[in-house]
Amino acid sequence: MNGILIMVIAIVVLGGAYLLYGRWLAKTWGIDPNAKTPAYELEDGVDYEPADTNVVFGHQFASIAGAGPINGPIQAAVFGWVPVLLWILIGGVFFGAVQDFVSMYASVKNKGRSIGYIIERYIGKIGKKLFLAFCWLFCILVVAAFADVVASTFKGFNAEGAQIAANGSVATTSMLFIVMAVILGFLLRYAKLNKWVNTGIAIVMLVAAVVLGLNMPIFVAGGTWHIIIFAYIFIASVVPVWALLQPRDYLNSYLLIAMIVAAVIGVFVANPTVNLPAFTSFYVEGTGYLFPILFVTIACGAVSGFHSLVSSGTASKQIKNEKNMLPVSFGAMLMESMLAVISLVAVASFATGAAAEQGYTTPAQIFAGGISNFLATIGLPQKVVFTLINLAVSAFALTSLDSVARIGRMSFQELFLDDSIEDDKMGPVRKLLTNKYFSTIVTLVLAFLLAKAGYASIWPLFGSANQLLSALALLACAVFLKRTNRKGWMLWIPMGIMVCVTFTALVMTIQKLIVALTSGATGVLGIGGNVLQLVFAVLILALGVVVVVEGIKALTAKNKAAAEEANA
Repeated sequence: MNGILIMVIAIVVLGGAYLLYGRWLAKTWGIDPNAKTPAYELEDGVDYEPADTNVVFGHQFASIAGAGPINGPIQAAVFGWVPVLLWILIGGVFFGAVQDFVSMYASVKNKGRSIGYIIERYIGKIGKKLFLAFCWLFCILVVAAFADVVASTFKGFNAEGAQIAANGSVATTSMLFIVMAVILGFLLRYAKLNKWVNTGIAIVMLVAAVVLGLNMPIFVAGGTWHIIIFAYIFIASVVPVWALLQPRDYLNSYLLIAMIVAAVIGVFVANPTVNLPAFTSFYVEGTGYLFPILFVTIACGAVSGFHSLVSSGTASKQIKNEKNMLPVSFGAMLMESMLAVISLVAVASFATGAAAEQGYTTPAQIFAGGISNFLATIGLPQKVVFTLINLAVSAFALTSLDSVARIGRMSFQELFLDDSIEDDKMGPVRKLLTNKYFSTIVTLVLAFLLAKAGYASIWPLFGSANQLLSALALLACAVFLKRTNRKGWMLWIPMGIMVCVTFTALVMTIQKLIVALTSGATGVLGIGGNVLQLVFAVLILALGVVVVVEGIKALTAKNKAAAEEANA
């Protein structure tokens, strides 16, 4: 097997899925291009803000991708390339793309509200409260994991104290991106230029940031970057979306798409040999069993519950026209699946031990190393390409942090809101708990403590929680479709499989943490270590079980309210 054949299979499957399955779903559920979307109906200049398709697509794609579609396939490659490829393609089309599309569709049809609101309206208030608590805990895990990934990518010194030039360049460019995003945000909002002019300006800014980054690297220790990143996250989660979130994602999307296009070209030019075995074993020492480990390790790229939060939490509030939902949600997910396939080809191109011999030890380094090796065959400088790929990977993770911190803040606020109590009549405690600054601080403090435990220790729990969130989102949307007399049978099988996968994975994670704590095999890093992870795991499992039970009751109940909801 070679890289070109894998890429051709992926392109045909994913492209065909968009043209056939995606359009069929849009027709089946009913897209109304004449309907007034929540972005216009509830426009407030903070969260609800109409944006062009390419801008919202950039936000959606940059937010959902993160480091997941790169890390997951590379970590799961220990099971062989065949199960990894099959799960990416089948999961991406029939699980992930469907979830992202239906989450955005349900949100737009309900005034841009989150999945939490969908659960309240169609399942019940108790289900909503439990789901919001689950989402808040999950967002803390995401922020902790991705913040540690970004800090590691920016870290200017290695263990011996020597400067890491590639990391310094990535750090400079990423900081410039933030400054330029603010400038671009004001241009997009007030200059009212043609979208092609905006695109040209964004590309010029992107190139300028990369050139300056390559020539002016910043060397700062990893611990300092943790503090800087969390300060940035705080700002990004409270300012209006047009001032930072939209333009930053718009700017980054060009870098990310350019990276994917370059990687595909590199594969077709280099045609790397697949040096991984097709299949190794159902059990791999140090990793675990193929079920459920494969399905929680590869989340982004196949199906990821986090996507439902972006689709219904931020992107749905920016949709100008209902017809834009298909490319923004379904299309962005399939592009992420393509990125996951590229990651698989990159890791498969290395012979056993070859990546470590070249100094590539983390998934991001293996990905960047593989792609830079491909592009070196056409004369591009390997070191420069390696730096640019690392930059793109960090942009994925940092951009996801922008969105998930805002979603975590909103989940915490919504947890304590009561529609029956007007804002000016809320008590002092409720006002404090629903204050966006206070809710952001609480969320980020816990995430910071968890981040100190390290990305590697957080990822297994994050993966399980992430996939359970996918099951809950599919369940909530299935109830919505039933209650509004729309076909929802295509959600049932993905939902059932993800429930089985995630409950199994969480039980295994809890068992592993208990063994680690009772045996003393690993040290407890205070509140940021195994004890806090165990508490999170138990709470997430308990909340998930209750929401699933409530959701199944609503899904199997007689559809008495169907007639009333049919026009929703």
